[in-house]
Amino acid sequence: MAETQNTDSIFFDNSDLDKSRLEIIVDESLKDLEDGELYMEYSQSESLTFDDGHLKNASFDTSQGFGLRGVEGELTGFAHSTDLSEDGIRRAAETIKTVKSGKSVNMGEGPIGTNQKLYMPENPINDFSFSDKVALLEEIDSYTRAKDPRIKQVTATVFGEWQVINIIRSGGKHISDFRPLVRLGINVVMEDGQRMEAGSQGYGGRFGYFDFFQKDRWQDQVDEAIRQASVNLTSIAAPAGEMEVVLGPGWPGVLLHEAIGHGLEGDFNRKKTSAFSGLMGERVAAKGVTVVDNGTLDKRRGSLTIDDEGSPTENTVLIEDGILKNYMQDRMNARLMGMKPTGNGRRQSYAHAPMPRMTNTYMLEGKEASEDIIKSVKDGLYAVNFGGGQVDITNGKFVFSCTEAYKVKNGKILEPVKGATLIGSGPEVLKHVSMIGNDLKLDPGVGTCGKGGQSVPAGVGQPTLKIDQLTVGGTSN
Repeated sequence: MAETQNTDSIFFDNSDLDKSRLEIIVDESLKDLEDGELYMEYSQSESLTFDDGHLKNASFDTSQGFGLRGVEGELTGFAHSTDLSEDGIRRAAETIKTVKSGKSVNMGEGPIGTNQKLYMPENPINDFSFSDKVALLEEIDSYTRAKDPRIKQVTATVFGEWQVINIIRSGGKHISDFRPLVRLGINVVMEDGQRMEAGSQGYGGRFGYFDFFQKDRWQDQVDEAIRQASVNLTSIAAPAGEMEVVLGPGWPGVLLHEAIGHGLEGDFNRKKTSAFSGLMGERVAAKGVTVVDNGTLDKRRGSLTIDDEGSPTENTVLIEDGILKNYMQDRMNARLMGMKPTGNGRRQSYAHAPMPRMTNTYMLEGKEASEDIIKSVKDGLYAVNFGGGQVDITNGKFVFSCTEAYKVKNGKILEPVKGATLIGSGPEVLKHVSMIGNDLKLDPGVGTCGKGGQSVPAGVGQPTLKIDQLTVGGTSN
C-alpha cells in the first residue's frame, strides 16, 4: 500500500520509536481480530481573537499521542495515551486483548492505497509571524469600525491547525497524512439608538494563511457581516404557521446536514435507530433531489485525503433522484452491514475511536432559476442564513433558528424578519421539495459537526430550494 504522505520526520527520525518494532507490536496486538489500527497524531494549533480594539486572547498548543484499537464483531477495544513510546503502546495493547474471542479469525482487508492530494502538507501556522497576524486583525478592526458609525463592537478571530497522522495496520502497512486547516471569523454588533443586532461572516478551509492577507477577501467578509447586522436592524416580527419556505443556497445546507445527513450515517442505520433505516432502494425524497457526501473536494474544510482509518475519501451518492442509494460508512459498520466502507470513518483526535461521520454533504443543483423560485411563492418565507438547531436522529424532527430571513408575498421579497424558526421532519421535508435551483453553492468553510461527544470540521451546501409545506415558528400571525 502506498503512503499518502511520509511522516517519518515527525514520528520516527527524531524519536526513540523504531518503525519495525512498532509494526511487530501492532501485528501482535491485532492478531486474531477482524480489524484495528494504531493511530498516531501530532498537531499544532493557534487561535488569536481581537475584540474591543485590542488582542483579547492568543493561544498556541502542541499535542501528540496515539490511539490503539482492536475490533471483533461489534466489540471495540480502545486505548489512548499521550505517552507516544513503545512501552506506552505495549501497555495499551493489554486493553485490546479484552475483545479477543480466542477463535482464529482473519483480519479484514485493509484500505486501498491512494495518491490523491487535496491540500498542501505545509504547516499554515508558519506562513506568517505572530506580529503579522495581530497586525491583520488590527487592520480588520479599523476597517470595520470606519465603515459605519452604528458599529459598536467588532470581534475578529484567526484560527490555524496542522495535524499530522500516521496509521499503522497489520502487515506493516503505513498510511499517513498532513492536514492544514484555517479559519477567519468576523462578528459585528450594530446599534441604531433603539435596538442592537449582530452580523457574522467568515471563511476557511484546508489551505494556508496567505488568502487571509488579501484585502479584497477579508474586506468582502467584513462587508457581508455589516450587511447582515444592518438588515437585522430593520427586521420585523416573524410570521408563524405552515407556509411555503424557500431556502437560500450555501450555508442553509446545514439544515440538510443535521436533519438528513446524520440519519444517513451507517451506525444509526445498522442499529435501526434512524428514520432512514430499512429504506435502501426506496423513495425517500421528491424527484430531482440528489444528495452526496463528497470528501474529495480540493481544499474544502470537510475534505480529507484519507479518513481516520486510512480509507480514501469518496464522492458517495446517498440519495439519487429521490431514491435512497447508500449510507456513509466506516469500516466496522460497513462490515457488519455487508456493505463497503465509503471513507467516512472519522475521529476528533487520537483520544477518540472513529465512527461514521460526514465530510462535505450537499444537494446537487437542479434547473430552476432562483428568481423563478421566489416568483412562485404566494405567501411564505425566504430563509437565507441559519444559526443553531436541534435534531432527533430517530425520527428526523428538527428545530432551526433563522439568522436572516424575509417575508415573501406574491413572488416578491419583502421585509426582513426576526425570530423565525423552522420546525419539521427531515424525511418529510425531502418529500415536499418542489423546486431546485441551478445555483449550487457550498458554505464558506467554517462548519463544525458534533456527534457522540466528538467535533470534526465539515462542509455543507445546496442550491436554492422551495419547500411547499413547512411549519414556521414566529411571534406574528
